[in-house]
Amino acid sequence: MSSSAGAGYRPPPMADLTESLMPLFSDLITRRMGLPPAESRDIVVERDLQVPMHDGAVLLADRYSPRGSGPMPTVLVRSPYGRRGLFGLLYGRLYAERGLQVVVQSTRGTFGSEGEFSPFDERRDGLATIAWLAEQPWHDGKIGMAGASYLGQVQWAVAGEAGDALGALAPTVSASQFHGASYRGGLSLESALSWTFSMVVQEDPLAPLKLLLIMLRLKDLVDHLPLGEIDTHLLGEPHHLHQRAFEHVAPDDPYWVARDFTSGVQNVSAPIQLVAGWFDIFTPWQLDDYIALREAGREVQLIVGPWAHTSDGLFATSTRESIGWMRAHLLDDPSMISDERVRIHVGGIDEWRALPDWPPPDAHEWRLNLQPEGGLAAEDPGESDPDGYRYDPADPTPSVGGPVLLSRKPVVDNRTLERRADVLTYTSEPLEQAIEAIGPVHAEIFVRSSVEHFDVFVRVCDVDERGVSRNVCDGIERVDHGDFERGADGITRVRFGLWPTAHHFAAGHRIRVQVSSGAHPRYARNLGTGEPLGTATRMVVADQEVWHDPEHPSGVVLSICDGDYDGSAALAPV
Repeated sequence: MSSSAGAGYRPPPMADLTESLMPLFSDLITRRMGLPPAESRDIVVERDLQVPMHDGAVLLADRYSPRGSGPMPTVLVRSPYGRRGLFGLLYGRLYAERGLQVVVQSTRGTFGSEGEFSPFDERRDGLATIAWLAEQPWHDGKIGMAGASYLGQVQWAVAGEAGDALGALAPTVSASQFHGASYRGGLSLESALSWTFSMVVQEDPLAPLKLLLIMLRLKDLVDHLPLGEIDTHLLGEPHHLHQRAFEHVAPDDPYWVARDFTSGVQNVSAPIQLVAGWFDIFTPWQLDDYIALREAGREVQLIVGPWAHTSDGLFATSTRESIGWMRAHLLDDPSMISDERVRIHVGGIDEWRALPDWPPPDAHEWRLNLQPEGGLAAEDPGESDPDGYRYDPADPTPSVGGPVLLSRKPVVDNRTLERRADVLTYTSEPLEQAIEAIGPVHAEIFVRSSVEHFDVFVRVCDVDERGVSRNVCDGIERVDHGDFERGADGITRVRFGLWPTAHHFAAGHRIRVQVSSGAHPRYARNLGTGEPLGTATRMVVADQEVWHDPEHPSGVVLSICDGDYDGSAALAPV
């Protein structure tokens, strides 16, 4: 994927018409998002500014500014998804109408910018753009950066090295490294495919139609083996963006090492606002970034809502909050921000809370152990036989709800899933009083498998009085020979983190834990052979045993926030 900058670049079809309707769209989105009123609708847009890079490539950018504003600080938005239409509106006009100057730049190899698009490799181009901005006569003062997902990753790419040039950062649903979200459970298949093929067709004149057709075909192709051939079935030939997913898998692969910016988080000097969602694909790693920033003594604000990656409420909140953050730190106007360090949404009660920090300082670990006959309790398990099930990769355990890139309904009724023979469930007695789980969650499952390569998927659910089981958080771990300690009896202790959560389990509800060996196609199914992801086709059935006895106490650990209350009374019968 490459583009030529300058006069030869033609914007997408309908771009001019879309631009003429921007004031109308701005009114509609302002009302829908609950944004503060515009200071001015008289916005000047300067198109196709040419920004030279270190290697001579030229990247294109558009500048939005209030008419007559003069030199002022600049908000930089770097995007691989274009500069006009929706992205121009959300990150250009809406900010400029509220007194901010914005430069929206197309990253290398996209929408008129020269060079080859190389996903997540944004450090050098980002630093070169910051240096270019500092020399422009219309820029004066600090530079801010804002944006969600990939638009947040480009901020992490430069945040630790740009120094005093940056005055504010606002990455939404993004983290300093993308490998974890990409390869959790071997490969986050559904999210990886939808992002890759949307990138492949996004600049096509018929992009919306082609993307719709691709998404429809992907519903069948997620079951195709080998996975490395899916691009050929969709496009008629291999595509390098798809092949890359199978060529660079390990976190210590040089490809990912060059795109991992976690080591620079502690060097970030600019005030930074993090907006996350409990059901977003990047949340565990984004909260790790918050903790690293706090440990380094940096100024950081954290907002976590009930959102998946593409939830409407997420973009309304993040746009409103990031505009306020930029005005506070670039224009010295704090009127649109709060002084709360951490603000979270608590599920199950639909309530927003302010916290002093994350994880909550007063949180206590509360362990719930799997019990015989499908029980779940705080007591240690007694002597018991293991529970067993068969995982067949030819009929993989399906994914239901949870964090997926394009999901708009992450919380669903799990009862159909829980009736499958390859899903074990462990359920508590009804809660005598409410429990609030706010903080990290992890699982410890003792498994004996007939194969050396298998997955362990664990989900925590909230079961109401009618028996409806709704997912709260989950996680997966891929087990390969040698990665985990396996006893002489063949039992492997698998301990891993689930997605963190903030959830209110009401009195009378029950807590349920699911244990299975997959969630396909959210995660690529484990074929049981350990063969490479892209070429594997052979499937092996796995017979799994989940142990819960005094020597093998499988369970989950929640973080509860009820002062000195340890949760022990909550599971007394109502």
